[in-house]
Amino acid sequence: MDREEETRNGDLTRHVSKKPKLNPFISEPEIRDEFSHHQQGVARINNGSFGSCPRSVLAAQKAWQLKFLQQPDDFYFNNLRKGILESRTVIKDLINADDVDEISLVDNATTAAAIVLQQIGRGFSEGKFNENDTVLMLHCAFQAVKKSIQAYVTRAGGSIIEIQLPFPIISEKEIIKEFKKGLEKGKENGKTIRLAIIDHITSMPCVVIPVRKLVQICREEGVEQVFVDAAHAIGSVKIDVKEIGADFYVMVSHEFGNGLPIESAWIGTRDYSAQLVVPSAVKFVNRFEGGTDGIMKRNHEQVLKMGKMLAESWGTNLGSPPEMCAGMVMVGLPSSLKVMNEEDASRLRGHLRVYFGVEVPIYYQVPKDDGEGAAKDKDGIITGYARISHQVYNTLEDYEKFKEAIIGLVEERKVCKMLLSE
Repeated sequence: MDREEETRNGDLTRHVSKKPKLNPFISEPEIRDEFSHHQQGVARINNGSFGSCPRSVLAAQKAWQLKFLQQPDDFYFNNLRKGILESRTVIKDLINADDVDEISLVDNATTAAAIVLQQIGRGFSEGKFNENDTVLMLHCAFQAVKKSIQAYVTRAGGSIIEIQLPFPIISEKEIIKEFKKGLEKGKENGKTIRLAIIDHITSMPCVVIPVRKLVQICREEGVEQVFVDAAHAIGSVKIDVKEIGADFYVMVSHEFGNGLPIESAWIGTRDYSAQLVVPSAVKFVNRFEGGTDGIMKRNHEQVLKMGKMLAESWGTNLGSPPEMCAGMVMVGLPSSLKVMNEEDASRLRGHLRVYFGVEVPIYYQVPKDDGEGAAKDKDGIITGYARISHQVYNTLEDYEKFKEAIIGLVEERKVCKMLLSE
């Protein structure tokens, strides 16, 4: 049999080996395809507020939604609990929890905070706690959490201690020092601190908090319960809830803590699809070299690189040292822009979105009367900061676009009160 006949009969396959895939991980074109639904021409460097779901996970979510619509009763009784349990199990392993029963899936961190704060509020209203016993929180806690404290704790007779964190910040020692001051104030006149709410990564300004150390201090000082708001943490920093040691550890879409699974489960009309796609999301992440850890490392390195590039271009500063940044970093804006209040910050943000296609949060830092601790550039005290972030779909062009927009405004001698956002 000659070679041509061998080929026609299919006998040549034993002589041919498949060409191995040189790179088993996701490629740049595949990343672009996964996020092709992004609006073109927009520099999305606000991933801290709104990330973006890849197409493969959106497809999995749509499949779950369709499964529900096809036969709701069968979905609810025969598929939902199994799917939720699978998601909770995946999360348990991600955060090193002891048992899946400690994992609850809720809509957002604010929902979990409300559940816990309701319990604290009942303690005051039922006379189990003394009037003016306290709840401790950081001053930059998420606004919705602050409102929940007012709704459930203050009205029931409890008091609130807000710990003012310094910014810009040099080291975690500054945070620990201010936290201890807050604890002392909360325990004045024999009061008991019933709950401490600590952010793992604060939002505005964004800083990685030494949460394990603060929880340990709470234990030593007799704080009854510790609630860690970690909405920004998963996928940004390594999480080990056993090492952290809090009573409640709350992330976006899932929470750790005894009691929450019962409080938050089985709302019949809820769209559960976002909770059911957790395994699909992890599968997507594992397409990247190093999985979650690899993405965290690259995002951290890249956002620092981009932050330094911007600060050097504008002659400003970074708001915190590298070890207190994760996938987000605060970058000082030129003082000549005159970000003088929160309205100016909002106006600049809107102007960048509408006229430059740059989406980035702007933070106003109130200067101290004596200017102590404030960062300065050649024109004065820096009061405006941009919170930039990095995700797998970001490119150098996104940050260069932002850089040139700010340089252009400075060269044109624009100040925030002059800007139009619409």
